[in-house]
Amino acid sequence: MDLKLAIREEALRLGFDAVGFAPAEVSDEARRHLGEFLAAGQYGDMGWMAAHADRRGDPKTLWPDARSVVVVAMSYAPAENPLARSLPADRGAISVYAQTTRDYHDVLKNRLKQLARWTHERHGTGVKVFVDTAPVLEKPLAARSGVGWQGKHTNLVSRDLGNWFFLGEMFVDADLAPDPAVADHCGSCRNCLDACPTAAFTAPYKLDARRCISYLTIEHKGHIPAELRSLMGGRIYGCDDCLAVCPWNKFAQAPAEPGLWPRAELTAPKLRELAALDDAAFRTVFAGSPIKRTGRDRFVRNVCIAIGNSGYRSLAPVAAGLTTDASPLVRAAAVWALGRLAAADARRLAAVRILLETDSDVRSEWLEVAKIEPVSGGGA
Repeated sequence: MDLKLAIREEALRLGFDAVGFAPAEVSDEARRHLGEFLAAGQYGDMGWMAAHADRRGDPKTLWPDARSVVVVAMSYAPAENPLARSLPADRGAISVYAQTTRDYHDVLKNRLKQLARWTHERHGTGVKVFVDTAPVLEKPLAARSGVGWQGKHTNLVSRDLGNWFFLGEMFVDADLAPDPAVADHCGSCRNCLDACPTAAFTAPYKLDARRCISYLTIEHKGHIPAELRSLMGGRIYGCDDCLAVCPWNKFAQAPAEPGLWPRAELTAPKLRELAALDDAAFRTVFAGSPIKRTGRDRFVRNVCIAIGNSGYRSLAPVAAGLTTDASPLVRAAAVWALGRLAAADARRLAAVRILLETDSDVRSEWLEVAKIEPVSGGGA
């Protein structure tokens, strides 16, 4: 059997929802877009993007023998549009991809390794597999392979899968005929651009990661910029808004892989309970989840921002308790949240905490709290 056809059939048998083939090279346009993104500093804390820019621009720097790339996709589409659900304000919103019962890295890598082993043993070809963690420009490669096209939100879109799917790559040391690229079918639609809560898209197909809620809640290591906090709402890990509004999701397929089914406890977790997690409890709760990689302090920082946006006065004591947390990252966010929910209480505390606080950033938050006026009303 033709090697390309054999690989495609085996990949589909293993449970991948789409398979495409591309040469092991990145287009000049993709390299140019990467260079512009890096030159503008829009990658924020993701220094690894700049550090390995040369490797991203040429797949053969990862493996000189690579001749072709097999791109696979696996759906993780939710049962319903997450924007159609009305979460209580005392609950946190976690991105659909991170609600899964198993970390998608493990799910895809396990299947890709099976495909690689089969390809090598049956056909004698050399292979290497990658899932998200290596410096691979996977979206341009996937677009070149015909799996989909990069939409205006910069994510891949498929006419068969919508945009709820993960990507993985298998590099092969054999020349496999590339599949034709798919034309861009976004047309005049700008749903994704208009849906972004923080206006992170500077233009169609261009994202400033520094304003993206997914970046801020997952990759950003420091304090959330003050001007963006109120725009985050209850999003505590990632953001699905630009994905959820894509019209092509009408063709999305429910995941067949049980590891990509949602964990009930992550679909609408209580902010009060998440705020109480210490490091050990955080690791236990999020074992086997991509959330674990963010770490407890960054995650609870996000929870504090969501508490401040909740409007629930009953959560003010939770925020107050975290103003003495060991992590300055958490303390600063907790001070902001307390000021939002109980300004008078926060101002009284500020008079003392400004003098005792040893971290300059947290002290600055107390100084800001000391200036604000009480907010009337609030939730139960």
